[in-house]
Amino acid sequence: MAALPDYVCILLEGAGEEFDPGVVVSEMERGLAKMRVGQSRVIVDIPASLMFYAQQDTISFETWYFQTIKRIGFFDWLNPRTNQLLSVRFKGGDIGKLVPVTSGYALAKRDVTLQYLR
Repeated sequence: MAALPDYVCILLEGAGEEFDPGVVVSEMERGLAKMRVGQSRVIVDIPASLMFYAQQDTISFETWYFQTIKRIGFFDWLNPRTNQLLSVRFKGGDIGKLVPVTSGYALAKRDVTLQYLR
């Protein structure tokens, strides 16, 4: 399986993990609503920033994105919270806007959301 290239640094500062609990709620006329589990597995979203420390890295990343994972493919990523190797993808295939941190894109970043099935 593909892996995120070594030249890409993932910043998780201020990030977290969020998931839809997959619960079906039935409102009752009186009392508490009834709930049941609707899905056995849930999708976990992890917001993050991809940091590039050279202009060539931004170009190489786009090549990897289009040719290796073909925009929607899964890739291996080591979750720093659990130390587990996960198979993740970019939510909706979206890699966000490339934002220069310094002039000439010598330092740049993209805000993304990683997604995996738990």
